[in-house]
Amino acid sequence: MVAVGSCGEWFISTCDTKLIAVHTKQAREAFVFDCTTAEKKPKNTGSDNKSDGGATEEAGNDKILAFAVSPSGNLVALTDDTKRLVLFRCQPSWQCISTRWVVRRCTSLVFSQAEEEVLVADKSGDVYSFSVVEPYKEGELKLGHLSMLLAITMTPNDKYIITADRDEKIRVSHHKSPYNIQSFCLGHREFVSALLIPSGHPQWLLSGSGDGTMKLWECESGRKLQSCDLREPGDAPTSESEPHKKPTVCRIACSPDGRHIAVQCERVPTVQLFGLRKEAEERLVPCSKLTLPHCPLDVTFDLQGRLWVLMGSGDTPVQIYTYTQDCWELDAESPETTRVTEALRPHWETLKGAAGAESRFQHLYKVNFDNMASYMQKKQQRLEQQKQQGNKRPAGSRAKAANGAASKKAKQDEAEADADAQSST
Repeated sequence: MVAVGSCGEWFISTCDTKLIAVHTKQAREAFVFDCTTAEKKPKNTGSDNKSDGGATEEAGNDKILAFAVSPSGNLVALTDDTKRLVLFRCQPSWQCISTRWVVRRCTSLVFSQAEEEVLVADKSGDVYSFSVVEPYKEGELKLGHLSMLLAITMTPNDKYIITADRDEKIRVSHHKSPYNIQSFCLGHREFVSALLIPSGHPQWLLSGSGDGTMKLWECESGRKLQSCDLREPGDAPTSESEPHKKPTVCRIACSPDGRHIAVQCERVPTVQLFGLRKEAEERLVPCSKLTLPHCPLDVTFDLQGRLWVLMGSGDTPVQIYTYTQDCWELDAESPETTRVTEALRPHWETLKGAAGAESRFQHLYKVNFDNMASYMQKKQQRLEQQKQQGNKRPAGSRAKAANGAASKKAKQDEAEADADAQSST
């Protein structure tokens, strides 16, 4: 997994098994954490779960699956394929606080606004809470879905946990009593792959899906406010038999002031930008579209509201866009770009490999089976085969079959006549 984030003045990127943090303002040495050299799980722990799809600790490959930055930017958490949960403190300098173990492989992380806990959503549909105050305490089960969870977030007041799964459901649950469901946000036609509560708009929720749309919700009531189709105007409508050809939303990012929304779709060489208006019927307004030389790997906003785009290319690996005079312009001469580029240069090969890797959403699409069409096709083939076999019979066989049919018909007529005679007497 390749992902980027902003943590204060640190630019963070995860690439394969490594987390790389680069200070954008000072010429400081980059912080690199490699999961292959991290603490190993003790063999005698009682938290092993044998029902984890048959996967064992040895089956993991140390690749980072998800990471999250706390609201203050002081904490970072990551989880990897060997089911580690690693907690870092990055202010005033980077320090690994603890390494704990999750039950199943995770798909998404989020810190609470109070930064007292980190919530971990996993592939089996469960959400566990891990304490930040007690960094070595085991996780506690908070809630569960009947489907794989793909995204999780929390409202800024820590009142609600919002989870999204493979079966198009977005659930809004009470944080203190997760069994108490506040609402469902229903309307997507494919898996929900991204969630975001925009800055300054705590009552709203943005969601992205494999159905090629981004939707705006009033999360507490579950009411849909707006839906944006992210397909290109010239794109032909996608048939239901080829849902994987729809643009899949893999990232929704919001600027710190809450005015701009950036939407990235997997394997599409553009980033779509929207303006967010509070007092308007059309709250999401398309602003511009950034056409990139390569498909982006991930995007994020920094504290200044600039948009950072990471691409798996040695020519243009990192690009920064600044909003000036009602448009987004590339800041090609930014010293931050040079500093981050040099820090990431040793990892180019891994980034390029990630750019050409298989889609991580491909297996999540529904598969529709038209049983009636298959049945009718087989029936037609069977009738044609019978007709061909009948035509291949010798003339004598056909005559004999015809005489047999006539004889059978005569016997049926004779039996019917006898029955009529008996009934008349």
